[in-house]
Amino acid sequence: MQPLFETSKNTVKSLSVFDFDGTLTYRDSFIPFLKFAFGRRKFSSRIIKMVLPTLRCFRRKLTRDELKEILIKTFLTDIDEKWLKEKAEEFCKLYWAKLMRPNGLLAVAEEVNHGGEVTICSASPAMVLQPFADRLGIKLIGTLLEVVDGRLTGKIIGNNCRCGEKIKRLEAVYGDLSLYHMKAWGDSRGDHELLLAAQMPHWRHFHSGSNKSRKSPIKLTVKK
Repeated sequence: MQPLFETSKNTVKSLSVFDFDGTLTYRDSFIPFLKFAFGRRKFSSRIIKMVLPTLRCFRRKLTRDELKEILIKTFLTDIDEKWLKEKAEEFCKLYWAKLMRPNGLLAVAEEVNHGGEVTICSASPAMVLQPFADRLGIKLIGTLLEVVDGRLTGKIIGNNCRCGEKIKRLEAVYGDLSLYHMKAWGDSRGDHELLLAAQMPHWRHFHSGSNKSRKSPIKLTVKK
């Protein structure tokens, strides 16, 4: 006699992907991290160098990715890798409650409990976000910082992990995404490709009020 319910050998796997900044957090985390790590005086002396590049970005003379590369070069050239990782651990402990959205944390826990793959996919440096991913008990895909002989070069490896790069990075880790039932959470233009690739896209799902009501510039449809 065959069992009443038979498990298919081709069961679709689950993949839940969360953007970090603005999705699981109330705000951007990288600039606050830099201010925490370097202290107010060093941070101020370096961030002022970003004024002109930022203006050029507003005028569309620089892309957001190019601006990000300048920011990383300005702050993280010749920085000790171990020191940065220690600062990331400290930052996570001190700022967890201030940064993280409680309903976002509940959603992550729910996806973990359901089984399947759960990961953060963020444009922020993976080295900075690793303690957050560890605390959540999930995987992490982020922008990779180049390290040579234990020191950061101020360059990134590959491309900034946003827009289409998020899909490429996910495919590099998980393979063909069509083999997964994919859920995705995002809040900005950098998440559009991610959301479009998901069967269940969530746009600003953890936001409240008028911010949540702002619709995505792209039409999100749930795939069957």
